[in-house]
Amino acid sequence: MMSSRPGSSTLSNGVTIPRIGLGVFRMAPGAETRRSVAAALELGYRHVDTATLYRNEADVGAAVAGSGLPRGSVFVTTKLWNQDQGCDAALRACERSRRALGLDVIDLYLLHWPVPGLRLESWRALEALYERGEVRAIGVSNFMVHHLEELISRARVAPMVNQIEVHPFLQHRETRAWCAAHGVVVEAYSPLAKAEVLGHESVVRIARASGVTPAQLLLAWGLQKDLVVLPKSVDPERQAENLAAAAVRLSPQAMSELDALEQGLATGWDPRSAP
Repeated sequence: MMSSRPGSSTLSNGVTIPRIGLGVFRMAPGAETRRSVAAALELGYRHVDTATLYRNEADVGAAVAGSGLPRGSVFVTTKLWNQDQGCDAALRACERSRRALGLDVIDLYLLHWPVPGLRLESWRALEALYERGEVRAIGVSNFMVHHLEELISRARVAPMVNQIEVHPFLQHRETRAWCAAHGVVVEAYSPLAKAEVLGHESVVRIARASGVTPAQLLLAWGLQKDLVVLPKSVDPERQAENLAAAAVRLSPQAMSELDALEQGLATGWDPRSAP
């Protein structure tokens, strides 16, 4: 079933974030990233998620600048990588990211991983960046409940976002419930499980019954769980297919059947055992 739905979520500080973004992890730096981001922006994407680790911040920035869109209409996220954690190192890393992206202000800056012994110090740097207006919002990635509890007990500014891998086969219900209770928006990276489950018998069956593609089914599930979803694609046709998931409304039966697919399937980094 198709219907309209709000296109953005509101963070705890009032900043709005588009609910479907383009993930650029493993997009080749250079022409591939520039071309893919430009195509996505032309299709109507208004949210791009990159990171220092991806080595394509400059290409994202070039595509955004070349789009002709007003700066305020495109939401750009980047992330602090592990080798740059620590207060002073994080401040320097953010400045490098801003220069690479060609932005005066980054919309959302995340700690990419809960590095033991450094994550609290790194968070102090993000708080300073936020308070100085160099970033509009701050958050974390790959944080589980024990990481979040530690952080919030010491933070001056609570995280506004937690970006984790979420899809029907890895639902992180406890972490999502904690985030909902504390006003933290959850972003889903790898919401298609890196395409590993698109041919799964149940996914194909539910998608067919719902009149959507398997990718749209998984993204719509995430959107109906109040997630911000970040599918990656370099193919404009796939990008358009993914963006169209914003208009899908799944039935309670379809949602229930997808909920039953939980397997704890992590297709990338798995922070559940991170100290």
